[in-house]
Amino acid sequence: MKVTKAQAQANRARIVETASTLFRERGYDGVGVADISAAAGFTHGGFYRHFPSKSHLMAEAAARGISTTVENTDGVDIAAFFKRYVSRAHRDARGVGCTMAALCGDAARQSDDVKTVFAAGIDTLLEALEHEGAALKDGDRRKFRAEMINALAHAVGAVVLSRACPDDSALADEILKVCRKQIVMELRPVAAG
Repeated sequence: MKVTKAQAQANRARIVETASTLFRERGYDGVGVADISAAAGFTHGGFYRHFPSKSHLMAEAAARGISTTVENTDGVDIAAFFKRYVSRAHRDARGVGCTMAALCGDAARQSDDVKTVFAAGIDTLLEALEHEGAALKDGDRRKFRAEMINALAHAVGAVVLSRACPDDSALADEILKVCRKQIVMELRPVAAG
C-alpha cells in the first residue's frame, strides 16, 4: 500500500520527535538508527526513506528541540524563564528538557551541519530572550545581549553540572540553587534598565 504524502510527513515528524527525546536522554552516541526506528515504530530500512543519514536526523531533531525551548520564552518574563530553566524539574526531565543543556557537549564533536543548527538555535533563543531589551538604545542593546549570553551560558552550565552529579546528590540541588539565584539577581538591573 502506497503511503500518502501527508502520512509520510507524519511518519517523518514522529521519527524526529522520537529521536529528539532519545538523543536528549542518551546522547548522540548512545542511540543508534535501529533504536530510533524501533521506538518510532518503523523498520531500520524505513528510516532511510526519510533521512540520508543519522547526522541529518541529528540536525533536524536538534532544530526541533531548540525551537521548543524558544517557544517556552513566549509570554514569559526573562527571570521566570531562567527560574524554570535552572530547576530540579528541568534537570530531571532530560528527554523533554532543553536540547542545549542535554547535547551541547555532544554537538561540539559532531559535523558542521549539527554545529550550525546549534549556533542558529542559540542565536534564535538569545533573540527571543532579548525581547525585553528591544526598546533600548544600540549600546544598551549590545550590553543587554551580552547579559543574555552570560545568563544562558550560566543556565546551561548549571543544568549540565547538576546532571553530572548523582540524582540524589545534595550538590546537584546546590548547584541549581546557587546558579538560579545568581542569574536572577544579575537580571534585575538589566530588565529594569
